[in-house]
Amino acid sequence: MTSLRLLVTFCSSLGHLRDPPHYSNARISGTLGPVPSPKKPNVLLVMTDQQRADMTRATGFSLDTMPCVDALGRAGTVFRSGYTAAPLCVPARVSMLTGRFPTAHRVRQNSTGEHAVFDRDMIDVLREHGYRLGFAGKPHIHRPLEDFDAARGPYWHERGPERSAADESFDSWLADLDHGVATEPTPFGLEQQLPHRIVTGAIEVIDELTATQPDDPFFCWVSFPEPHNPYQVPSPYFEMFGEDEVPERTAGPEARDAKGPMFRWLGDLFESKRPGFDDQWRRYRSNYFGMLRLIDDQIERLLAHLGDRAEDTLIVFVADHGDFVGEYGLQRKGAGMPEVLMRIPMQISGPGVQAGQALDAPVSLVDVLPTICELVGAPIPDGVQGRSLAPLLRGEPAPAVEFDSIYAELGYGGVPYREDEHPDLHFSYEGPTLDELNTVTMSGGTRMVRAGRHKLTLDVEGTVELFDLESDPVELTDLSGQPELAGVRAELMELLGRWMIRVADDLPRGVYVPKTVPHNWRWAPTEQLSMEETP
Repeated sequence: MTSLRLLVTFCSSLGHLRDPPHYSNARISGTLGPVPSPKKPNVLLVMTDQQRADMTRATGFSLDTMPCVDALGRAGTVFRSGYTAAPLCVPARVSMLTGRFPTAHRVRQNSTGEHAVFDRDMIDVLREHGYRLGFAGKPHIHRPLEDFDAARGPYWHERGPERSAADESFDSWLADLDHGVATEPTPFGLEQQLPHRIVTGAIEVIDELTATQPDDPFFCWVSFPEPHNPYQVPSPYFEMFGEDEVPERTAGPEARDAKGPMFRWLGDLFESKRPGFDDQWRRYRSNYFGMLRLIDDQIERLLAHLGDRAEDTLIVFVADHGDFVGEYGLQRKGAGMPEVLMRIPMQISGPGVQAGQALDAPVSLVDVLPTICELVGAPIPDGVQGRSLAPLLRGEPAPAVEFDSIYAELGYGGVPYREDEHPDLHFSYEGPTLDELNTVTMSGGTRMVRAGRHKLTLDVEGTVELFDLESDPVELTDLSGQPELAGVRAELMELLGRWMIRVADDLPRGVYVPKTVPHNWRWAPTEQLSMEETP
């Protein structure tokens, strides 16, 4: 029996909750190696919102926050260096669906999704190849829910659709938190929590898709609004990771000076709106970990419902971007491109995927679309900048020149605001309300490249920063001026330049047609590419 078939009844046997809501009662086991599928696989895409990559037991974290997701990773391939294309929701999600970086699809703010530029996205590709399309959860994308065959949503961070009286009461309580940190257990049950309601909707969507046309493969995107703020959980999750168990953070508020004006400005904004907000950092982390476990239990519930269909289902688990989770004395996101915001969980399990792999090759959200294209037998659309990971999923080696670095973007353009400027931030400043993604924090532009242990950023004003991620994981010591690292800086600057040329929009609009290569591996030597015909 395959790993995934047994996984659907795995997680509850771990005994990972105090008085937990169990949904299944067996343990994972299975074989290594790709499992062939006689037909196009179903695709289940599970996305969390604002989840850091380094806070599960499988990543070496001290607390066991997501045992079911960790087990799902062991049944497939985990990418230990997954990166977002941009550390905010809509640009990242549009990048995943289109396989294009924000400067190419032109969505660089959360408010401009409808302006996305692309040829064909994931929805188009899968529909063209016979898939029934489903969605449940938070969209925050460029497509309306009407483009899916079955959908439940939209859900946001403080409300869901078609609410019962109990749901409406919970949503009102959630809105009153104003994206803050709850200091007591949520006074509503698990059934009112958005992840539970979303999984209920996802189960309905999958049943609807398979009931009407059972022989067609289905795609279902399950999109959780959490562990994004507001940070709250009910019992027993509130008590599950006590404040006394919360590991120390690597950098507190004092680190904002080392990180520069944008970090100081954002910290001052929080302090002006919510004086003493950082005093709650342990509770904030505790709630965040509890929400990860709550989501994990709902993923377990969804897999249990999937049943034998899991054997023919590709399961992709990703997040759109990370969260400070207290680093630098900050919450949420909004300043710079530190690893805690840029690195995301990313793993794929299912037919044709080598089990038991944990790969260090840096990959990106933009790689999801071309990977799914290859796994379902579809050509990669024009203008896609991501790389197919399908050969890596099969256990084939990754060409170093193609997979030894990764790139990402931040900023909507214009001239960056100075630390002492106070422009209109596009929302009311009555009470504690604030938006960390605002006119100041998103102004200008920054680009990053990571290769090996080093990471380099360059902003529109020419400021270069260089960090050694092994010795300085929270990037407090800029090494760009160190003479002994001049060679490293030069190499990464050249690499960043190559990436910026590579991700310039090459969507065909005239008589000239860009040359393509297998898997969209543009830098790999010809002899390392598959001998199959270029799409």
